[in-house]
Amino acid sequence: MNATLIDGNELASRLRQRAADRVDQLAGEGTRVRMDAVIVGQPPAGVLFARSQQARCGEVGIEYELHTLPAGAGQSEIERTIETLNADPNVTGIMLNLPLPDEVDTPAVQYRIDPYKDVEGVNPANIGMLFYDCPIIAPCTALAVMEILKATGTELRGRHVVVVGQGAVVGRPITLSLMQQDATVTACNKYTPDLAACTRQADVLVVAAGVPGLIGGDHIQPGAVVIDVGINRLPVEGSPGQSQTVGDVVFEEVRQVAGWLTPVPGGVGPVTVAVLLYSVVEAARQQRLGRRIVP
Repeated sequence: MNATLIDGNELASRLRQRAADRVDQLAGEGTRVRMDAVIVGQPPAGVLFARSQQARCGEVGIEYELHTLPAGAGQSEIERTIETLNADPNVTGIMLNLPLPDEVDTPAVQYRIDPYKDVEGVNPANIGMLFYDCPIIAPCTALAVMEILKATGTELRGRHVVVVGQGAVVGRPITLSLMQQDATVTACNKYTPDLAACTRQADVLVVAAGVPGLIGGDHIQPGAVVIDVGINRLPVEGSPGQSQTVGDVVFEEVRQVAGWLTPVPGGVGPVTVAVLLYSVVEAARQQRLGRRIVP
């Protein structure tokens, strides 16, 4: 058996078009869609990521502005910037680029973002409301996983789903989202004893542990849907200075057993970026309806 590979780029293209259509619709109703990003210092990877954000926003008609704070910016300065953006009616979405300096309490800063402008869904209000199946804006990666499962036509009700990795922004929101689809969900992590015995029970396996090569072919029930959320950078053997992006599953082993499989790269990653764009548009729509609070 060779798994059917899930083309994240193709799905992301459809989601971007949906976002662009909604931007046009809102523009016709007199609402501009704008995302403001905040970055501390100018780390090379962060600057490249910000340029990519700007390009992606431009593709669907979202305005973009980057606010670069000094590398030594402290907690109060970052929080003041967030509060200024919260109060600006022209700003419909806020994204906080991580990491922040070590001495900054990152969750405390995230809590300052207006939940209706929190396009990544990282404010505790948004993550908490996910528990009740009514988030204002859900975390992007959880939404991306659900979009991918929908694209495969997978029926989740009554199916056994195993989620490996229970991080606060990725694994746990995915687990809650799956439970709300009436799936039977088992929550595991890299420390779970005899992890393979758990994952082999899964009709659907979602891996978000951040551990390259954690899941091999012997972890998979034949025909299972496998969603690999992991993004890990590893050196290329025999090529000093070169690196490659791999997931949490051993791709060549798992593809011989699974029924569906997301590649890395080209799977969950591009769908998450497209979902972020759609969340920016959804934030603008909700604010247009007067649904806006400031923490």
